[in-house]
Amino acid sequence: MKKYFLFMIAGFALSAQAQEVSDAMRYAQDNLTGTARFRGMSGAFGALGGDFSAISVNPAGSAVFTTNQIAITLSNYSISNKSRYFGTTTKERDNSFDLNQLGAIWVFENEDASSNWKKFTVAANYENVSNFDNQFHAAGFNPTNSVSQYFSSHANGIPLGDITNLPFEALTYREQQAYFGYYGYLINPATNTDNNTVYTPNAPVGGNYFQENFIETSGYNGKLSFNGGVQYTDRFYFGLSLNSHFTDYTRVTNFYEDYLDTPGNNPNSGPQALRFRNELYTYGNGFSFQVGAIAKVTPEFRIGLAYESPTWFRLNEELRQNLVVDCPDCGTRNPVIVDPNITMIYPSYRLQTPGKYTGSLAYVFGKYGLISVDYAMKDYSNIRFRPSNDYRQTNAQLESLLDVTSEVRIGAEAKAKQWSFRGGYRFEQSPYKNGKTVGDLQGFSAGLGYNFGGTRLDAAYSYAKRDIQQTFFSQGLVDPTTVKTVSNNVTLTLLMDL
Repeated sequence: MKKYFLFMIAGFALSAQAQEVSDAMRYAQDNLTGTARFRGMSGAFGALGGDFSAISVNPAGSAVFTTNQIAITLSNYSISNKSRYFGTTTKERDNSFDLNQLGAIWVFENEDASSNWKKFTVAANYENVSNFDNQFHAAGFNPTNSVSQYFSSHANGIPLGDITNLPFEALTYREQQAYFGYYGYLINPATNTDNNTVYTPNAPVGGNYFQENFIETSGYNGKLSFNGGVQYTDRFYFGLSLNSHFTDYTRVTNFYEDYLDTPGNNPNSGPQALRFRNELYTYGNGFSFQVGAIAKVTPEFRIGLAYESPTWFRLNEELRQNLVVDCPDCGTRNPVIVDPNITMIYPSYRLQTPGKYTGSLAYVFGKYGLISVDYAMKDYSNIRFRPSNDYRQTNAQLESLLDVTSEVRIGAEAKAKQWSFRGGYRFEQSPYKNGKTVGDLQGFSAGLGYNFGGTRLDAAYSYAKRDIQQTFFSQGLVDPTTVKTVSNNVTLTLLMDL
């Protein structure tokens, strides 16, 4: 049975996972989600409106609707990760289905024909902003660094007496990692005294350590939007959205290392292989708002401007770890199992993602089609963990690593009787100053729709690729793995007049 312990001192309870930049980016980056029409045009809807997912770009888009409608969207997510680690290439693929959008809108016409306020709209829309279902696998021979360096980097500076005399649940995160390294015979203290603070890695010399890391993630990041829009004359549309966010994320990491091919290894003495398992569970909720406007400069030419506030999250984390080491002469039992059988529940913390500005242009060719361009800016260096005093070092790291980014979305639609044909392109700059930790994103999309009258059926395909550099651990063992990530999504939307 699992045992749960609440660590009450926030300053010591901050898990390393919670502070990693990659965890902040999980909630700060946008994904192309939503209805099939929206995806088919790569999300270039800021000056168009009239689509449920367009409201997520520019809330004034709701005022473009002319009838009460309801929409439901089903998507298939396929993601492929091709990893390269010290010359060895591995590949993993994940596939999942998701009911990722459901919304309804009500249009109220002004019966006073002399008023310039033509109508107002009320909408509610749910979107699965991120689908976290994914798998990552990397393997290879590391010529110099062992995972034992991860444990020793945490242990150095910690008195041995704290590791051996205090219960596991009373230890800080650093001390817990030292606990695993010490009881797993992966680090050696300089002296066996309680006041010892110096530790060395206990891996055979010679390098060529075989390492394998498998990460499986699951969960979602959902957004429920409540929107109001108004139309002023025949040229201006304004909107406001209040958004409730909720997230549920699980990451299970299995790291394996062995020394079978290490030149200095003695197969009869010391650690021979190990498996270190981490299970992180993050959940919470948040709030954001959006304001926007659309103007018809001419009947054909439209301009849109929108602002999306930061999302203010309150998040919770639970962490469970265990270690298994094959060591023939370590203690009385082989393998050595270090499993406290404890799930650490950390205090809530707050995360503020960056705001976003979007400018849009669109040209409508009457009943024959349209073309649309969105340009967005976001300053990722404004990401902040709270309380600030507890995360001062992390926030400084975010500010030094991250940058202002630009995103361009281009979409087009052609119509022929009841048929609509769509295409789009998307480019997003890397949020990192080095441009490598997470590279630029490029994607394209295509789609079609058929209008039955009061019902419309839309389908879309979208593709995106991005290169990422990922490390197995945040310190000690930080050799990068290059990952080429490719996403293929198929989306189907049913839209009906009410």
